[in-house]
Amino acid sequence: MIKLGIIGSGSWSTALAKILTDSGHPINWWMRNEENIALMQQKGHNPHYLPSVNFNMQQVTLSSDIKTVVQQSDVLVLGVPSAYVAGCLELLTPADLENKKIISAIKGLVPGHDILLNDYLHRYYNFPLQNYFAILGPCHAEEVAAEKLSYLTISGYDMETAHTIAGYFSVDYIRTVVNQDILGVQYAAVLKNIYALGTGIAKGLDYGDNFLSVFIANCADEMAGFLKKFGAQHIVVGEHTEEDPVTHIKMPSYAASVYLGDLLVTCYSLYSRNRSFGNMLGKGYSVQAAQLELNMVAEGYHASKCIHNINETIGAEIPIANTIYEIVWQKTTAAKGFKLIEEVLV
Repeated sequence: MIKLGIIGSGSWSTALAKILTDSGHPINWWMRNEENIALMQQKGHNPHYLPSVNFNMQQVTLSSDIKTVVQQSDVLVLGVPSAYVAGCLELLTPADLENKKIISAIKGLVPGHDILLNDYLHRYYNFPLQNYFAILGPCHAEEVAAEKLSYLTISGYDMETAHTIAGYFSVDYIRTVVNQDILGVQYAAVLKNIYALGTGIAKGLDYGDNFLSVFIANCADEMAGFLKKFGAQHIVVGEHTEEDPVTHIKMPSYAASVYLGDLLVTCYSLYSRNRSFGNMLGKGYSVQAAQLELNMVAEGYHASKCIHNINETIGAEIPIANTIYEIVWQKTTAAKGFKLIEEVLV
């Protein structure tokens, strides 16, 4: 049987651990905190995230030694927040990752480097893109915990292996989609967090649903333009030029779950931490106060700066994302920023 490892102990990693163990796979699971490991071994659930999820601990091998988890696993699922991924990997060497498959469950860029995880792994670990995959939603961890039907997209250049990976996550409350748009799906995941943060700011400023519908529609258009700069596939709504060779289902367009679907749920769902973070900013919280209140990482915070830096080179038209960056990082007031956004919406 394939040996699977999970790096990370937050809500999304816990949700993925639930899916994998529910599908009958034992897992090696890295958690940084020894106290949390002891509590989980005693109680059978993650003490801080999704505590309603109970694990059969005979399926779970916990360790605070990341090298041990990596050595004991063939396939690694990386689910730590993007802000911490470089620190988590620093104890590893390129030799540790040889012949491994990596599945990124990270919905952000590596801060300070402004690059996707696959580029970071290639640059510092000589890790081949052929062995790299991404797993993305729309899929809130809280709904996985409640076993509400959700869809996951597994993206990678090696489609045969991507289909195999999709099988690891095959349970009755998860449907899987496979595509090859590895760069496009990751940038879409980064951008949707920025726009969800903006949606939260708008709600905090007491804009109504009519405005939000226009705002999110414009965000979708802006995101599509940015993705095209990177050669992302499947961006035209309603065009399906081919079908999946295994399932014979039509290949997804931009309206599919991993692009527009993930944007919508992250903007509208009350489970969205980016929306919650933005809502506090709109109500007048400082960034620091909102971070303390949320007590979880809102990926849109770092993503807004990373995308701003990247776009200085590629030059996409992203006035909404740029204004959210100005609010979060440059101390433009939320009210002033959204007055500027009002002028660019169509």
